[in-house]
Amino acid sequence: MSYSMNWDLESIYPNIDSVELEADLLKWEKQIPELGKAILSWNPDQDKPDYNTMKHLLDSLNKIQPEITEASMFISGTLSADVNNEKAKALMGRLSVLYSEFSTTTVPFYKKFTLISDEEWQALLSLPEFEVFAFNLNEEREEAKQLLSEKEEALLSKLAVDGFQGWEQHYDTLVSKIELSVSDEDGNEHILSAGQAENRMYNHPDPKVRASLFSKWEKAWREQATLYADTLNHLAGFRLADYKIHSIDNFLEKPLKASRMQRETLDAMWQAISENKKPFTDYLFRKAALMGKDKLGWEDIEAPVTVGNSEPKSYPFNEGAAFIIDNFRKFSDKMADFAEMAFEKRWIEAEDRAGKAPGGYCAELPISKESRIFMTYSDSPGEVATLAHELGHAFHNHVIFDLPYLKQHFAMNVAETASTFAELVVSDATVKSATSNEDKIALLDTKIQNALAMFLNIHARFIFESNFYEERKKGLVSAGRLNELMEEAQKEAYQDSLASYHPSFWASKLHFYISDISFYNFPYTFGYLFSLGIYAQALESGSDFEDQYIALLQDTGSMNTEDLARKHLDVDLTTTDFWVKGINILKEDIQTFMDLTEHYVTK
Repeated sequence: MSYSMNWDLESIYPNIDSVELEADLLKWEKQIPELGKAILSWNPDQDKPDYNTMKHLLDSLNKIQPEITEASMFISGTLSADVNNEKAKALMGRLSVLYSEFSTTTVPFYKKFTLISDEEWQALLSLPEFEVFAFNLNEEREEAKQLLSEKEEALLSKLAVDGFQGWEQHYDTLVSKIELSVSDEDGNEHILSAGQAENRMYNHPDPKVRASLFSKWEKAWREQATLYADTLNHLAGFRLADYKIHSIDNFLEKPLKASRMQRETLDAMWQAISENKKPFTDYLFRKAALMGKDKLGWEDIEAPVTVGNSEPKSYPFNEGAAFIIDNFRKFSDKMADFAEMAFEKRWIEAEDRAGKAPGGYCAELPISKESRIFMTYSDSPGEVATLAHELGHAFHNHVIFDLPYLKQHFAMNVAETASTFAELVVSDATVKSATSNEDKIALLDTKIQNALAMFLNIHARFIFESNFYEERKKGLVSAGRLNELMEEAQKEAYQDSLASYHPSFWASKLHFYISDISFYNFPYTFGYLFSLGIYAQALESGSDFEDQYIALLQDTGSMNTEDLARKHLDVDLTTTDFWVKGINILKEDIQTFMDLTEHYVTK
């Protein structure tokens, strides 16, 4: 089967200049103020005991929001595929204003929840119209208790458009200008975008090419380091000021709430990882030995390992797609059928070309009940796993689209569970497909790299961001100091097991510049280890797994993390036991790698 490497956005809107998109923007610019007036005139006391007006307002909010979300995906997707699209940039700015006005509209609505007495609130939640949303409405009511006055929240929201969100968009503009000049084997010069350069730098089998690209990569980010530092400082400064006026003292409070997760769970997870890093550093030293080095450089961590007569395994896009579909089917026909549909309907933008944004993501289209996946695909096993990861996100969206919209909002950490589960399925399958020990070593290396990223790279990001926010509370942090903080975090997380580090990583990593939420790092590690528990259950459950798995995913929008784990896995996330069990599964892979490679470093 042959699949397109370019996605279909035209089914959402014909093009970025379409009259349909303009009509929708005009419609929302009219609807949102009208809804705002209706909310301001709503009196909860007069609305009881049936709360029919509240139900109508809730329905209106849950109609407009997914429509705007769908338009946002179209505009941002257009910009991801062509970072120089000026019309898309302008429309993103216009949509940011709409989001701000919509957010301002919701403030008085949720604040009025707090005016309802606890007894009357419980009576409201017992009504059939609201009972199904009890968890979500309780969550909004608790959140509203920290809100300022309606005028103050409206002012903050408006300031955020050119402040908070403006700095995020400024970062995107800066990144769009990153280009690296490289020479091919014939000496011809080529210009690579940031996304292309990053893929080649980490995946190229030639260490000289990797080292050369890494040197150029570091230089490219350092040249504009002061601009990235300004951007990061002002994003964090706005966020900290926002926290302060909302009486939030701990900068982890909001990220933990966004993950519906207790601090005890986060601490238990990091403790388990910190106490079990030795096998991972042993693996790094063994990989260095296989490459003829004492220690790996940063650019070598994800490089393919080849021993004997083996060569890096290649999966052209169509072969990668078929591999994913076949191995999804071993666990779930519904996952496999869904993935096949995503390829056939062109939901994936994967072409390796200049002008694209770096990185990858999956975005939902709640009106169309579809998703779109963005990435720059190369033919490596790691890229197959990445594609499976994004399809896991899309499958999660797929199984909740039929739920009421209010129950579709799952937390950040469980958002990474379905994706990493799908990635595990494919990574495990690539190892099992090996026809020789030499091939198995290469494929095990690819699989272990993912775990390494979750436990060491993500840990470094968490340490860096924690230390940065501590210093940012005292004032601006210079680009030089950010480099120091990043390198210190990497040395701590990797336990000094590398020969070189990536000081400007803070500038090159998009996740530090997302205005919606900070600390977009620990949810990945959580999702990875949580999915390991689900994967183990899948191997034990056999044919019963599919329905159990979908039931868990459908609960992610209406339960906190600890309750979800207790209900579906019967585990306590606030102790290290669960996390260590997942790590132990990965230790087995590392031990197999060590056993298989011993011959190649001792002969």
